[in-house]
Amino acid sequence: MSSVLITGASKGIGRAIAVAPAGRGHRVIATARRPETLADLPVDQRLRLDVTDQESVDQAVRDAGDIDVLVSNAGETVRAPLESVPLSEVERLFQLNTLGALRVAQAVLPAMRERGTGHLVFVSSIQGRLVLPMIGPYGATKWALEALAETLAIETGHFGIKVSVVQPGAVSSGGGERARVFLRENDPYTPLYEALLALRGELITPEEVAATVADTIELSEPPLRVPSGAPAERVLRARKEAPENEPFLAAEINW
Repeated sequence: MSSVLITGASKGIGRAIAVAPAGRGHRVIATARRPETLADLPVDQRLRLDVTDQESVDQAVRDAGDIDVLVSNAGETVRAPLESVPLSEVERLFQLNTLGALRVAQAVLPAMRERGTGHLVFVSSIQGRLVLPMIGPYGATKWALEALAETLAIETGHFGIKVSVVQPGAVSSGGGERARVFLRENDPYTPLYEALLALRGELITPEEVAATVADTIELSEPPLRVPSGAPAERVLRARKEAPENEPFLAAEINW
């Protein structure tokens, strides 16, 4: 069985991911900025880890011991048009969703490389391969995350390290509902925001994403990109088949 460290395990997808491999007999280290939120999880260790804080990351990795698998899940989203989204908010999302994931990967990679084995699993999104209006900042962080993950797959593969990117579509995790919304009074983009729910498509559960992650962990030769759920498979297939020289609107696909 593998030793699995999970970031962002306090709620939603991360909490479900912590439960799934633990139920299959893996040693699970669940982490969050507030470790008290992990108290009821059936895992081996519960550690404080803030992916935006280098000292916090280094301490958690030391306390975790040997790590066979990193599941990089911590992340947030916002709702805002790119015309007016505060750039400070975009920077915050990149620090959390993208650089935070790289920071933790950098912390675990030396030991994996020395052992000649390891698996980095990044929880991305269909928005790492396409865009949705009003969620552009989040999508940009996931596109960047997938670029980092693919580069890591090339750079570390000959050291025996596997890299996978899990790509769910809309998930009933509450993340979208918790997202901060940046719209002014009488904002011209309000009608587009109100239509956003129509773009979400069919929801899958956090447990379905967690099962995809747990299955991926247990593969001897895991793929680089792993869509999670039939809706994600449909929309990503449509994106691949669509012309590259014009915008792709996921709302036109029955996903």
